[in-house]
Amino acid sequence: MQTDPFIRNNREAEIASRSERLAAVFAERAAEHDREGSFPFENFADLKESGYLKLTVPTEFGGEEASLYEMILAQERLGKGDGSTTLAVGWHVSQVLQMRIGQSWPRELYADFCRQIVHDGAMINQFASEPSTGSPSRGGRPGTKAERTDGGWLLTGRKTFSSLIPVLDQFTVTAFVEEEDKTGTFLVRKGPGVSIDETWNTMGMRATGSHDLVMEEVFVPDGERIDSEDPLGGQPAGKMSDHGGALLHIPACYIGIAWAARDFAVRYAANYRPNSLPGPIADLPHIQQKIGEMESELITARTLMYSVADRWDRHPELRPGMRPDLGLVKTTATHAALRIVDLAMRIVGGASLSRQLPLERMYRDVRAGLHNPPMDDTVTSMLARRAIADVSAAGEANGEGNSGTNR
Repeated sequence: MQTDPFIRNNREAEIASRSERLAAVFAERAAEHDREGSFPFENFADLKESGYLKLTVPTEFGGEEASLYEMILAQERLGKGDGSTTLAVGWHVSQVLQMRIGQSWPRELYADFCRQIVHDGAMINQFASEPSTGSPSRGGRPGTKAERTDGGWLLTGRKTFSSLIPVLDQFTVTAFVEEEDKTGTFLVRKGPGVSIDETWNTMGMRATGSHDLVMEEVFVPDGERIDSEDPLGGQPAGKMSDHGGALLHIPACYIGIAWAARDFAVRYAANYRPNSLPGPIADLPHIQQKIGEMESELITARTLMYSVADRWDRHPELRPGMRPDLGLVKTTATHAALRIVDLAMRIVGGASLSRQLPLERMYRDVRAGLHNPPMDDTVTSMLARRAIADVSAAGEANGEGNSGTNR
């Protein structure tokens, strides 16, 4: 068996091995949860038991303090088993990574939550999307309101795409603070005023539990407003940022799904022997062409993802300028995943449409990647603006004017 070139040391091999073991278990349950649209609570019990939930928690609190590279290595392998579980837990491990880098939480609150992750299997996600504003990446103002009250805030509003909500005891939400004319971020705990409207019934990623979160005058104490100054001397929110790095959990998930589809199709081709042929269909040139195309897409997407993650880890000073690169990883990976699963289904043929096989679920799941941030048009625009700026800067450095082409 060929060694994976993206596993560079024993620690990474152990991280990958744990995800492979979990993925094998999750794959056995995936079809049932997809069919029922049910939340895979047992998968998250396994994630907790294995220690996966503390993947990105700092070592000082008992976590593994995974780098971005290590996080996507874990997520990619996990995606081979069940896309819904992987995308959902990805929001947790990625947000914990963001928290570690941003240092925007009050220190004692942050330390306490990290210990809850390690000892109790606590999880978190941030909810910002709303019916009236769509994706927060488009810059819409939250309809959720935060009103000042004695000792804290009262939050009222509805959040959509609230992945993981069936299993969360706490989460962060964005809300508009009218008196300050700005958006704030608040840590909300399940309790009075918090309810779940089970709206999630989609074509793909059916088991992420991304129902609507409804809040009616939910009290949040002053000390749990995350974007405020830390009275103990920590950094104010926004002072440090991962500049979108943690969002690589998204392409990692979809590459993992596509990898599983590729494996299934190749095994099928190697073993399927119709009586009209002397050997398996893997011997046919047109099948080998499709397998080669799958391999090309997979290698390209993985190489880009891991090279960008490695650069992000090793050069923190470059992160502010890496948003276009990070976005390109996401768009390249999601489009590659679509192409790989499509080719896998062409190899398997009409049988790939059967719900007895995993390919039709994978086909539906990878399409969800088109709707995860950042969107294709945003990435293309970032790349264009950077190219224009680069060429303009080079021209100025060479003393070139802006007079156009000489005739």
